[in-house]
Parts: sequence; structure tokens; C-alpha cells
Amino acid sequence: MSGIVVDTSSWIGYFNDGENSIIDEALAEGRVYLSGVVAAELTSGKLSARHRSALESFLDDLPLVQADLQHWVRVGQLRATLLSKGLTVSTPDAHVAQCALDLQAELLSEDQVFTKISNKVALQLFS
Repeated sequence: MSGIVVDTSSWIGYFNDGENSIIDEALAEGRVYLSGVVAAELTSGKLSARHRSALESFLDDLPLVQADLQHWVRVGQLRATLLSKGLTVSTPDAHVAQCALDLQAELLSEDQVFTKISNKVALQLFS
């Protein structure tokens, strides 16, 4: 069983719907990893103090993908590789993809940019 990096789009759906069997199962098994950028995106919304506290507590329980300088160099290299193949992606999207690549994990996302990325590099999407 490999790990899963969950993108912001899937977390938003999860929090709005209250459940997602894929995420629920992976959480129960301790296989969900959090990207720092995803944490920033999730906490940047307008939230009540109670919801913000609950969200921060929830996120604090997830293992954070380590993003040292070499990770960010790989993010830049990924963007350059994708650009050379005709695909321009944002740094946050490249970071999330690189988190999954670094962990040899699957990426769960509703954002079609990751399908485009997976058509160019060995990014594994959760199917």
C-alpha cells in the first residue's frame, strides 16, 4: 500500500461532503501525506475561529512532506521538464506533484492539470 498525497481540490470536496471513502481509508491506514502548499491553501480561506482551529488540528495530525532545498530544486526541474514538453504549470502545482513523486506515492486530485502532468512524467494518480 503506497502513500497518497491529497491535493487541495480533493480536500475541499472531502470537507464539503463530509466523507470520501478513498481519503477515509487512507487516513485510517496512516497513508495520507500533506504538502505544505496544500496546508497553506486550505487555511487561506475565510473560516470561523472554530473551523480554523479544527482544520489546523486535523492537518497537524498528518505527516508533512519534507520540502528541503533539494525538493524545491526538483520542483523547478519538474517545471522545466514539463515546459520542454509543452506544458506550463504553476509552482504550487509542480510542488504538489513533486511531493507525490518524492514519496513514490499516488496523487489524489480533482484538478485536471495533474492528469496533464501525468501524461508527461511518471506521476501516479489515484485511480
